[in-house]
Amino acid sequence: MAQLWGGRFTKETDQLVYNFNASITFDQKFYKQDIEGSMAHVTMLAKQGILTKQEKDDIIKTLKEILEEVESGKLEISSEYEDIHSFVEANLIDRLGDTGKKLHTGRSRNDQVALDMRLYTRNEVKETDALLKELLETLLTIMEENLTTIMPGFTHLQKAQPITLAHHMGAYFEMFKRDRLRLKDIYERMNYCPLGSGALAGTTYPLDREYSAELLGFYGPTLNSMDGVSDRDYLIEFLSALSTIMMHLSRFSEEIIIWNSNEYQFVEIDDAYSTGSSIMPQKKNPDIAELVRGKTGRVYGALMSLLTTMKGIPLAYNKDMQEDKELSFDAMDTAKGCLALFNGMLKTMKFNKGRMRESANHGFTNATDAADYLVKHGVPFRDAHGIVGQIVLYCLDKKIPIDAMSLEELKAISPVFEEDIYDAISMETCVNTRLTVGAPGETAMKKVIEKEREFLNHDWQNEVKNDWEERLFEK
Repeated sequence: MAQLWGGRFTKETDQLVYNFNASITFDQKFYKQDIEGSMAHVTMLAKQGILTKQEKDDIIKTLKEILEEVESGKLEISSEYEDIHSFVEANLIDRLGDTGKKLHTGRSRNDQVALDMRLYTRNEVKETDALLKELLETLLTIMEENLTTIMPGFTHLQKAQPITLAHHMGAYFEMFKRDRLRLKDIYERMNYCPLGSGALAGTTYPLDREYSAELLGFYGPTLNSMDGVSDRDYLIEFLSALSTIMMHLSRFSEEIIIWNSNEYQFVEIDDAYSTGSSIMPQKKNPDIAELVRGKTGRVYGALMSLLTTMKGIPLAYNKDMQEDKELSFDAMDTAKGCLALFNGMLKTMKFNKGRMRESANHGFTNATDAADYLVKHGVPFRDAHGIVGQIVLYCLDKKIPIDAMSLEELKAISPVFEEDIYDAISMETCVNTRLTVGAPGETAMKKVIEKEREFLNHDWQNEVKNDWEERLFEK
């Protein structure tokens, strides 16, 4: 078919060149954003007297019809069009003739695609944030229900000190909370409208860019037309945030895989989120956790690809920037899918509380508290450290935990020990005497949970005007 830009050319584009240049196979994902941007644009053109009210009404009515037909499947987006912009405009012209040709007045494909990508990404930011909020709700529920569920805390994958399941889950709550805050920051920076930037130098038409921005729910227009069409910082930031989210999910998945192993048996993953072996009937594999861990690399790849694409591009728009889409779309879909599935797995996962407690008991996780007991009774810490080291060696030889030693056995190593040592090194004491902010003690954790609930109740998306689509379709 003839190209919308074909007036300058004297012969058809070579088919291979056309195929290589076309983006319709992937940029069709933002057909809705393209139509919404066009509706805002013609509304603004009519306000400025560049189009008549009748022309505006006819164009908007027809754009709505095209949108409805695409969404119902009546109108297929086909590869005969170079890109989604050509598809929409060509269909508009087919139905409206010369009136349809006025849609592109005062606009370039450069600011058009910049707008579409920004609208699409903005929506993805909000959808990803909503999934993060659901995951945080799940984590907070687990925290609230497991304030006294004792388990070992680890360093170097070795048992270190006793904590609670609430405390462990709280660490991931903090990670995903920061992820939500990053998305909020990205939204605040990206929410400015490039429409009206033209190809790179604006336009001679008397556009009202502030009005276009308002119609589309932006805070205002971008302030430099060259940057408006060539900026992809917001997308790089979003891919970086998605990479961090995936890193957090991957770390969490790694722990669940370990906890699910025969050696740990801390958790049982629901059958709906597990698979079996084709040859070993006893197997129940943590496939969702493993796939989340594996898919993290895909999201990292999208970030590195876009950074590499953008690093050598002079101002303003260059065709290289078409490469901002395919891998970004994949990364967005991957991260959202992983968040949804991981949350489902976590919600239905059963924690073996008895096994966790037993593991903490038999891992000398109370050794530090035994040393602290000696220090409180006048023994220098370095000497106390050595004494407890001897106790651990004794227990390893006897294959018993510290609190299974008799008082006589303890006194044989240090006469400082008295009957109250058993209370001092009980798991409950070890956990609940740690009351500093951020520690696993029950009193400290209750205060933290209260703050985390406040965070979830104060939803940044509620501060953002979300009615722009409704207002636009009413225009």
